[in-house]
Amino acid sequence: MMSSSEQRREAGGEGEGSSSTTAITLAQSDDHHHHHHLSPPPQLSRYESQKRRDWNTFGQYLKNHKPPVPLPQCNYNHVLDFLRYLDQFGKTKVHLNGCVFFGQVEQVGPCTCPLKQAWGSLDALIGRLRAAYEENGGLQETNPFANSAIRIHLREVRDSQAKARGIPYKKKKKKRKIQINSSNNNEVNSS
Repeated sequence: MMSSSEQRREAGGEGEGSSSTTAITLAQSDDHHHHHHLSPPPQLSRYESQKRRDWNTFGQYLKNHKPPVPLPQCNYNHVLDFLRYLDQFGKTKVHLNGCVFFGQVEQVGPCTCPLKQAWGSLDALIGRLRAAYEENGGLQETNPFANSAIRIHLREVRDSQAKARGIPYKKKKKKRKIQINSSNNNEVNSS
């Protein structure tokens, strides 16, 4: 099924001369918030689609909250509650401290430890929601997804999941190209 913007695009024609005019008209007539490009892509990227789904899911979570929370009154505590709520849908086995598999890389038998959201999934989700918040009119200064409490929570989840699986988390080191270039310059200057 075609969206109304796709139908208008087809009705306006896709010829070389008319496509940019059509795109500008679409960008102005659609109810999208301020985009920085003139012609919207015909189809959302996978990232943009996921970001929109995540944003809608979070909005629904706030509406279903007891009592419902209007978006402008949302704070980092609501975000933390949302992350904990999502754990019930997780698929990553996280061994508890008393479990015989705690700290083991391989699980060789069954256990009753809970399934949770993987740290990487939560980290990516927060990145998308952080961007979506500002794209939907939220101020960067008040972005609950950018609050330090969220970063601390994600770090704790990452560390506890790594410890439970016996896999230490190592931050990837950045390559230092500057030193290579400066040593080459020294060799050239010394000759």
